[in-house]
Amino acid sequence: MDYKSAGVNIDAGNETVRRIKSLAQSTFTSGVLSEIGSFGGLFRLDPTGWKDPILVASADGVGTKLKIAFLANEHRTIGVDLVNHCVNDILVQGARPLFFLDYLATGRLDPEVATQIVDGLARACRENGCALLGGETAEMPGFYADGEYDLAGFVVGAVESETLIDGRSIAVGDVVIGLPSTGLHTNGYSLARRIVFEHLGLSVDTKVQELGESIGAALLKPHRSYLNAVYPLVTRGAIKGMAHITGGGLTDNVPRILPEGTAARIDRGAWSVPPLFSWLQRAGNVPDAEMVRTFNMGIGMVVVCPPALSQTVLEDLHARREEPVVIGEIVAGNREVVYE
Repeated sequence: MDYKSAGVNIDAGNETVRRIKSLAQSTFTSGVLSEIGSFGGLFRLDPTGWKDPILVASADGVGTKLKIAFLANEHRTIGVDLVNHCVNDILVQGARPLFFLDYLATGRLDPEVATQIVDGLARACRENGCALLGGETAEMPGFYADGEYDLAGFVVGAVESETLIDGRSIAVGDVVIGLPSTGLHTNGYSLARRIVFEHLGLSVDTKVQELGESIGAALLKPHRSYLNAVYPLVTRGAIKGMAHITGGGLTDNVPRILPEGTAARIDRGAWSVPPLFSWLQRAGNVPDAEMVRTFNMGIGMVVVCPPALSQTVLEDLHARREEPVVIGEIVAGNREVVYE
């Protein structure tokens, strides 16, 4: 008996590393000191570029959106989803990413699929200005079904202590601004899959007239990054707080940044909900309260700023080809979202 007959192909692993090495190297910044294949990734934080830096780290996964990728045999955007999700998670504290690590686990390693995944990781890292410093590819026969995999990511970034955003200064009267999402991003897929594939019995290739595309294409729209749009405002101190609208929707994520004695009053009519969300709600007969707690409903990032700077913030975002909309304000309350 040998390792290959037990389900682990070392040669496939080596071929995967050979294919992805150049992809990772294309993301390397001046701080990277190691090569792909080292036991650990090395990164030097240039002290001349910082006054009092604070490191910010986050880890996340793609969730059951992976199931859609398996059905569609489309793996080129899953890495984009993962990187952008993690980058947004540290952006809300004012940090920009320095480097990223990934963990890919599968039952049987397919070098072509792995290369597509890492190509997405590398593209997103380049767009966010961070290095794909390394990662782990694990072949685990008998643990994952053939053709399936799991993907997780870990990002490390930095923020100057003087521009750290923690929401403590948020006060009654502050303005709540929403930035549009590109779809479901990476949350709510367990409910969406149940509606689409179990309740309606559709396939990923089914064309939905109301959406103007196949349901698979609509559900696989990449999770976008807000770094380039919002970071300039961070450095200017124009933002008091930010919330990345992921699992829990507006209902659970906005309160995470609110100080005691405040609440967020959100006007549900302030923005047009994208057709995908309305279609899912009708198809699954999902209650309103469940929708806003499961999906982002077309708002992927929330920005809180003082009234005196709200117009400046809106103009700056418009100049960066964003479509910001004032969706509410901060009121007195008990750290909750109040819809109207």
